[in-house]
Amino acid sequence: MAANSEKKSKTNREVVLGFLEEAESWQLLSNQFPSKVGGRPSWLSQVDLPTVSELQCEKCKLPAVFLLQVYAPITEYDQCFHRTLFVFCCKTPACYIRNDNKCFKVFRCQLPRKNDFYPFDPPPDEKPEHLVNDHQVLGSGLKLCRLCGCLGQKACSRCHSVTYCCKEHQTIDWKHGHKKECSNESSQSSEELNSFLFPEWELVTDPEELPAKDEECHEGHRLDQESMACLNNGLEDSELESMAHHETQDSKAFQKFKKRFANEPQQVLRYCKGGSPLWVSAEHVPCEEDVPECPCGAKRLFEFQIMPQLLNHLKVDRTDASIDWGTVAIYTCADSCDQGTKYSAEFIWKQDFSGDQAL
Repeated sequence: MAANSEKKSKTNREVVLGFLEEAESWQLLSNQFPSKVGGRPSWLSQVDLPTVSELQCEKCKLPAVFLLQVYAPITEYDQCFHRTLFVFCCKTPACYIRNDNKCFKVFRCQLPRKNDFYPFDPPPDEKPEHLVNDHQVLGSGLKLCRLCGCLGQKACSRCHSVTYCCKEHQTIDWKHGHKKECSNESSQSSEELNSFLFPEWELVTDPEELPAKDEECHEGHRLDQESMACLNNGLEDSELESMAHHETQDSKAFQKFKKRFANEPQQVLRYCKGGSPLWVSAEHVPCEEDVPECPCGAKRLFEFQIMPQLLNHLKVDRTDASIDWGTVAIYTCADSCDQGTKYSAEFIWKQDFSGDQAL
């Protein structure tokens, strides 16, 4: 009964959907506590940033690039008055091996309302007269990589006015335009977003609204019939017998995903802390043992997932190869344990579409 009750409560939790909108650059700065996609990270804590080694892709060993951040405070916990989750991914298509999550990184950062970096009261809704641009130097004095916005401690040996996280990013930025800027000591570094970063968007949310239950059940029955008809088409009885269980389960999972996705086809994120992900396939679904506990000893629970629709906004399509995923699920510490000003690594599970599935 307990297990069934837990499953039921997970299913009934409210799902909040994330959509992309254009925003003014000042609205996406750290002191506005944004949820956003692309550009440089808007760091929450101004100290103890993830190191270069912590951000490395485990495949190619190059630094992962900022993908998105979700502002997700927990009102029950004083230490989580401000709380943001940061996701980074590798930009090398070859690292995107099927159902392998080693090209992703996720970090949780949280602060109490009274902290060393932000005013006690919420920020104003209008544009401030004096903007604090924290793209290259944080208020704490930490220097950031001019290219990616992560911790950057290697200064340009020629002008000493800009810093980088690694030699690779310094080389990219040199070719991108710093070579010209560096030769003119009086010129200031450009703050425009560079082509290395993903396009920047604000991430706005709305509760998911599902069709009426009877309508949903009818639609689900119809889709199951269609999926079975497709499955049967062109297959011999012997093949069906050997494939029936696996293919039917996988088809049901994909049809469920398509049906929920079709209600709001522009969704790029689904947030449901403590709930269950919407899987694209019955394959490569984690069991409880696959999700490691937090170092504090608490379980990690599902918090949100990144949808494949986001790929359409990242400008990553190439004729030869591209980064890709079916869905990316993020699991975080159930207790959201207090790590002070640090960025705590959490867990990611990447699931790809199986076979010829496509939205």
